[in-house]
Amino acid sequence: MDDLKKLQPIHLDVLKEIGNIGAGNAATSLSVLLNMTIDMSVPDVRVVPLQEIHEQIGGADTEVAAIFLRIEGQVTGSMYFITNIDDIEKMIRRLTKNDQFQLKDPPYDEMGISAFLEVGNILAGSYLSSFSDFTKIDLQPSVPGVSIDMAGAILSYGLIPLSEVGDLAIVIDTEIVEVDKERQKVSGHFFLLPDPGSFQTIFNALGVHLNE
Repeated sequence: MDDLKKLQPIHLDVLKEIGNIGAGNAATSLSVLLNMTIDMSVPDVRVVPLQEIHEQIGGADTEVAAIFLRIEGQVTGSMYFITNIDDIEKMIRRLTKNDQFQLKDPPYDEMGISAFLEVGNILAGSYLSSFSDFTKIDLQPSVPGVSIDMAGAILSYGLIPLSEVGDLAIVIDTEIVEVDKERQKVSGHFFLLPDPGSFQTIFNALGVHLNE
């Protein structure tokens, strides 16, 4: 993870472009799933210290909904998609036609959780597919898991091992907008936490060398 300190604006521009391509593919899939037009974008990509990562989503005590998965293949790492509970509840209600679906108090409706997992699968799969297309590196998402908890508790699973080898992570902002009269928006963040050495492999494949 020390390689991240060498990132220049060009590297983040590449990540943002990859993210926007993935967002476009995800929007197409979500439009079919929700039976409505969906717009998605990646307004920002940035590198942040691990000790500040919780602040990207309102603090360690903020209650959030999250999808977690491992990245497998030629490079490995962890990926989170974390979003506001109220925002994702509205989308899942629209998807399941269940106006009572909620993520505030367990037990949670199994169909709603399955729908959330499907949304997370589409988002992560689209992003990793665009990454693979750019880099020609095999990247595969594991089966995702869902967690509804405080941000600090959710992120600790990925941050504890990383804190021993580095101190930075990549944050990819994501906006999902349902293009209807209400224009409901789901704002979330991808947290990309590559295993040691993975960034060098990725950027070498892009023709951008971190040791320059």
